[in-house]
Amino acid sequence: MSESYRIPRALFPEEVGVDSRVIAAFLDAIEAEKWNIHSFLIVRHGKVAAECYRAPFTKERPHAMYSVSKTFTGTAVGIAVREELLRLEDKVRDYFPEILEGVKDERLDRMTVYHLMTMTAGKDVSLLSDKSKGHWAEVFFNSRWYNDPGKEFKYVSENMYILCAILHKVTGMNVRDYLWDRLFQPLGMKYPAWETDENGIEAGGWGLYATTEDIAKLMLVYQNGGELNRRRFLDADFVEAATKSHIETAEANSSPDSAVGYCYCMWRNQGAVGYRADGMFSQFGIVFEEYDAVLSVTSGIPMEGNTKEFLWKFFPRAFGEDLQPGEDAVVLRDRLMNATLETPEEPSHSPLAVDIEGRRIHFRKKVFLNLVGFPMSMLPLAVTYMASDKAGNIDDVLFRFKEDALTLTWREGDETTPVKAALDGRYGYGEMLLGGVNYKVCCTAKWLNNNSLFVSVRPIETIGKRMLEFRFRGDKVTMLPSSSTPIPEIAEFLEKGFRDMCHVRIVQKAVHVILSLLPPIVEPKHRGRFID
Repeated sequence: MSESYRIPRALFPEEVGVDSRVIAAFLDAIEAEKWNIHSFLIVRHGKVAAECYRAPFTKERPHAMYSVSKTFTGTAVGIAVREELLRLEDKVRDYFPEILEGVKDERLDRMTVYHLMTMTAGKDVSLLSDKSKGHWAEVFFNSRWYNDPGKEFKYVSENMYILCAILHKVTGMNVRDYLWDRLFQPLGMKYPAWETDENGIEAGGWGLYATTEDIAKLMLVYQNGGELNRRRFLDADFVEAATKSHIETAEANSSPDSAVGYCYCMWRNQGAVGYRADGMFSQFGIVFEEYDAVLSVTSGIPMEGNTKEFLWKFFPRAFGEDLQPGEDAVVLRDRLMNATLETPEEPSHSPLAVDIEGRRIHFRKKVFLNLVGFPMSMLPLAVTYMASDKAGNIDDVLFRFKEDALTLTWREGDETTPVKAALDGRYGYGEMLLGGVNYKVCCTAKWLNNNSLFVSVRPIETIGKRMLEFRFRGDKVTMLPSSSTPIPEIAEFLEKGFRDMCHVRIVQKAVHVILSLLPPIVEPKHRGRFID
């Protein structure tokens, strides 16, 4: 029960009834079909059967969880219920007298903690609500009602924020501190980063960073009825309630795996696959109830339904009994151990490096992007869209070259950051402070020709990377941005989500046209010039 706890490892997948041939086929399909899966970890019968981390992602490095954060929030509520600090039947308004005193609203009088946990609170918070302001609770309570509490499912991430605000009130501390000796430390999880509002209240529904094994540990707690590593974290009756469907979700979702029902901060899966923690860009913690198995996955894939359909081709098919390891198991073990190796390239150079060495480049701000609150940052849009501090407006760019590497320095607002990038296909590692968050970062760079330099900057904990091509012509510089996950894929994901919410054809067509224009709007060409 110490900070060093790790899930035990099986010598071969077959030791715990996992077929090496199916896992090898899974790896083959990831590579052949170019699935942007960053890592996966398979647990069966309490042991890790197989795990894989694709460079630059590693088993020790936290990853953006997006809505998997919700399951951690729901777990914190479950622990507080166990400690009798709150009840699911508690009225939400009773926790916010400073905001709601004197407010007369019969619907608000009926809203409970249970409604927040099951996404049935009835409040519809705009996806465009400004997270840079420190009044998230007021925004929630002032939002329109879409139905009475308990009547209808609607996926509103701010429900989870209100849960975190309640936890702050009943525990007298932030959610991470509350969970430290109640969950994180006993299960060997590091104290996590978690986005907060200006008052230090965790976002709840997003913003948490955790490792692939952390996801698996959390899901094992649920799979084991609230216990793990010889310690009880949740009451068994809470786990039973937390993992069953409480509300019909078919009308709100076109994806088969989002139409089966919503639990407490988790989803039921189609068929006999069980339930899952589910985060945007395909972060998953999946419990296969009938097979005593857990699969955790981190990715950078917007269309989560497609990712799940891909996973179902191999799981639970990989699970069997009385399997014997053969040559396939040996080959797979070696393959998994070498999955993170980098492939170096020949270093690239240009005589122009001497001319641009140490010279500062000024870029004009994009007025429209600043007006709508999404100035282009070294962080991809997928990272910044729900952040309270979006950073942005890349400026004062400067390059310094040394042998087969360079240092790129730039400014966003009052934050100036240098990062090192290799010029031979290897990753240069460092740190990057942006939007008030410290990121571990890896970078590569390459001269495309004598006048064009391509730089890739990946904050390792996040799902995406920023790619910039700099074209030099005399004192003029053009910066061409792109990102991974690509903006067209994000636009496709957003359009699907809107179609699930709105079934009016003419409106759907209008949104399709608008989103088709998104890529050049949010990642426009930037023009600049050397200023010294």
